[in-house]
Amino acid sequence: MKDVKEKDSPGLIITSPETEECSHDANEENSQEFISINTTDVKERNSPDFINPNDVEDEMVESEDSSDLEDTEEMAVESLLNDELSDGSDSSDKVLKPEVTPKKRKRPFPEKSVDSFSSPATIPVVKWRGKRRSLNRSSAEFHLNTSELKWNSMDKPDNEPHQPVFKPIQPPGPQVVCSPSCRPLQYFELFFTTSVLQKIVDHTNAYGAQKCSKQIWKDDTSVQELKSFLALVIYMGLLKCTSIQDYWKTSCIYSLPLPAQIMSRNRFLAISRALHLSDPKVDAVNEEKKGTDEYDRLCKIKPLYHDIQEACKKSFQPFQNISIDERMVASKARNGLKQYMKNKPTRWGYKLFVLADSLSGYTWDFFVYEGKSVLGQGKGVGYDTVMRLANEKLLGSGYKLFVDNFFTSPSLFKDLLRKKIWACGTLRANRINHSKAPAPRGNIRWFRDDKLLFIEWKDRRDVLMCSTFHKAFNGDTVKRKVKGEISGRSIKDFPVPAAVLDYNKHMGGVDLSDALIGYYKVLHKTRKWYRTFFYHFVDIAVVNAFILHKHVARSKNQKPMTQKEFREALVSDLRKAGSCYSKVTPGPELLHLPKYISDDGTVGRRVCRKCYLKTPIICVLCEVPLCFVSTRQCFTDWHESKEVSGSVGKISKAQKKR
Repeated sequence: MKDVKEKDSPGLIITSPETEECSHDANEENSQEFISINTTDVKERNSPDFINPNDVEDEMVESEDSSDLEDTEEMAVESLLNDELSDGSDSSDKVLKPEVTPKKRKRPFPEKSVDSFSSPATIPVVKWRGKRRSLNRSSAEFHLNTSELKWNSMDKPDNEPHQPVFKPIQPPGPQVVCSPSCRPLQYFELFFTTSVLQKIVDHTNAYGAQKCSKQIWKDDTSVQELKSFLALVIYMGLLKCTSIQDYWKTSCIYSLPLPAQIMSRNRFLAISRALHLSDPKVDAVNEEKKGTDEYDRLCKIKPLYHDIQEACKKSFQPFQNISIDERMVASKARNGLKQYMKNKPTRWGYKLFVLADSLSGYTWDFFVYEGKSVLGQGKGVGYDTVMRLANEKLLGSGYKLFVDNFFTSPSLFKDLLRKKIWACGTLRANRINHSKAPAPRGNIRWFRDDKLLFIEWKDRRDVLMCSTFHKAFNGDTVKRKVKGEISGRSIKDFPVPAAVLDYNKHMGGVDLSDALIGYYKVLHKTRKWYRTFFYHFVDIAVVNAFILHKHVARSKNQKPMTQKEFREALVSDLRKAGSCYSKVTPGPELLHLPKYISDDGTVGRRVCRKCYLKTPIICVLCEVPLCFVSTRQCFTDWHESKEVSGSVGKISKAQKKR
């Protein structure tokens, strides 16, 4: 090898055998931080860790021969090699000057262009800090980034992969036969069927009789009364009050007559405290297994949990584009199922993994996350979640699945292809050993690994995508605001991969479902963790019923109701189906007359609806406790007030004459 040609900075020293002794002495004495490819003493040549510069040069030449570069790229790399490994004989004299202090030299990069970033990585160097160490194959950072050699620029054409043939099990859309005149209650009963309500009633009665005091739980509930309870629960999602008791206040600030017409406050609170979704006997047996592998953490929600899951899958068939994402149900209960998500809007709560239709936001399938120990199959939570939700036996083949970087992995996408489900999603850089390199905005790089397409797109940040059904670049552009050198911000077009556009369009299925639930969610504070799931299941049922109504109405060329109108109509239907106080409108023969609650006026007194004092009198028609004494005319005032409407009408003229 020829002598070394010195660079501008003495910090970069590339030695040859002839000048190795001099350069070693100078650098050992003066340099504190330097960059070197091979600096070693002549005495170290016989060491097994010694790296011959000729070997390094041969490895670089082999790496160049292995890459398929164009002529211009080969010239660029060759010129760079000549600059770094140029020969010369007069460099050692300058290096040996003791007054020269070595400085850290920044390695020059080629000009920023699309071609330069699609070319192989520049010549690698080894950076040492502190004392000089000997180089060896195991510890030296001397290697080429093989992932960089795979990337292609967007100028290189890409073959479009085989597109999926969409063959669902059933025709996409609602799987129910509904006429345009179907009421919201009929859609809601697809999820909360009579059998489901009867199971909740049976379990609630058993739990109330076992756990609640006799003063709170006096009478068993029924399916009709449970419908009234659901009407109030959905109504409370439309009108928000800070406390449940506020809905029954008669002051001018609140004045909400509907809750009192549907159900009394005490009865609503009694059902809320006794509400139970599972059989108490089964719960007792399960509690005995606590601490063992047979213990079921979801035992108290299992009956309704499975019923809602099956109803969601049975009532709707997703369209071709679907998405899987996580959902948080807010809660701070002391329960092992609770999760903490630092960067989520809802940080504390229960985590659900949801598969939703990208077009409508319909929740097709979901499950409650119980922990890694339950899902653990050895390939990660994201892999196990997608393989559990993407059931090809229920969905069919040809679906396009969109996921975020929590789920995306090459092994997952390959296994989905075997199930004939195509996938697209954002990718984390560490899953393909990607090294960040500066690039201009709009730059696109890609490479293929079998049937997987990996894309890097430069926006404000690096966007990494993986897809099994996209082409690298179709000529699409996206508008972005950029800051000009002279004028202010201007709008420019930048190239964008088709995978990014489709991901932004179809990934929001679960987010759309979350938004529809969040507008009028019925969730409120409760002491039992399983009741939180009950309220969330009601939200899922209402939103899915609303989506079914929209599809049916549009198929009949009719204008669908908004979600607010749908919920209002649903409250009205549930009230009529089971309200305790929805009596027949009183005729001339039915009058509001007072009567004693019991034979003894001092026994069984109740709280007056008007003044909240104890009274032994109730209305014959309304069954509402009211005072009927000379000092308190609550009976007459309450019936004549404007706050009361509907079945509880004003007192008749005949009664006034009396």
